[in-house]
Amino acid sequence: MSTDRNIVLFDLFGVIARHQRPGALEEMAARCHAPTDAFATAYWACRPPYDAGRQSAPEYWTAVLRRLSLSADADSIEELRLTDIESWSRVDDRMVAYVRSLRDVAEVALLSNIPSDHADAFLIAQPWLRDLDHVAFSGKIEAAKPAPAAFHHCVVAMRAAPTDFLFVDDRAENVRAARAAGMNGHVFTDRDELASVIDHWLPTRPSMRK
Repeated sequence: MSTDRNIVLFDLFGVIARHQRPGALEEMAARCHAPTDAFATAYWACRPPYDAGRQSAPEYWTAVLRRLSLSADADSIEELRLTDIESWSRVDDRMVAYVRSLRDVAEVALLSNIPSDHADAFLIAQPWLRDLDHVAFSGKIEAAKPAPAAFHHCVVAMRAAPTDFLFVDDRAENVRAARAAGMNGHVFTDRDELASVIDHWLPTRPSMRK
């Protein structure tokens, strides 16, 4: 069932925002005096509960450092936390402009896997996010893609039907999960291809904005 709405639901990193700054993991590993490979393994292995809002930043970084058999003092944790947030802070200005322009023809929302403290920093740095029709950060809603609960949150929060959504993500597994939840989906590669997909999708739908 559709409520005849046009909602483009965007991922953040790898679509609107850049992936982590190159060299950031090496920089954080060096600050811990840890091998980069071991640090990267601990960083990603401990990440899911932090992304999903089940751990605070100090709990996450304590888990990372303990996995590396390192002490987890408050100063080191805060230094790592701030470096980590900075490493995920870059956006693609062309995509930001495109996303904002879409609000003339569709509802626009965001669903991102991002820890709660990262989300707070991103909202301060990118206030245009508050102009979107809905913003869902995994660390705030306590559900991370590709879990069905993340997509269900957006459906319920926007009082829409799954078929009202076109979900855009650079990760195929997340797009598959969105489609399994009843949404339309597109694996993002670049802005021009996405614009063509959206232009084709929108005329088949009743317009929400006159």
